[in-house]
Amino acid sequence: MFLGVQIAALCALAAGLAALAVWIGLRRRGTPEKRERQRRLAVHHRGRIGDAMINEVTPDALYYSYSVGGVQYEASQDITALRQLLPAEPERLIGWSGMKYSSKNPANSILLCEEWSGLRDPSARSAGSADRDSVRHERQDTALAEGAVHQGVDRQVAE
Repeated sequence: MFLGVQIAALCALAAGLAALAVWIGLRRRGTPEKRERQRRLAVHHRGRIGDAMINEVTPDALYYSYSVGGVQYEASQDITALRQLLPAEPERLIGWSGMKYSSKNPANSILLCEEWSGLRDPSARSAGSADRDSVRHERQDTALAEGAVHQGVDRQVAE
């Protein structure tokens, strides 16, 4: 009879420890907002950079599409916690943007986070600079017209 009491006590202790481990695990994961922030930062730190097309902007989300390895993805990102990082007129963001995605799971992607933004500057698009594109790269035809493109070292002329 004494052995049966010990076994029952050990089972109750094991069940209590298992419940405590589950409670600690759930508590440690945090709120949904904290988990989303951790996801964004993980993609930022370990992700690869690509291009995305922002299709729609709402007050709470950015909807975009992108392609990785020939596979087309449609995604959205909740921006409620990141509104301060957006321009005054977020609907002007529609168009090409930079994004980061997880190399292990390309469907896991972001357009911006607390430490990085792939959003293009909408004022650069409205400025309409003829010599530069939206990421401020000099256009090739302009560079060719000015002779700024290096053609290689074997163009030396013997005199």
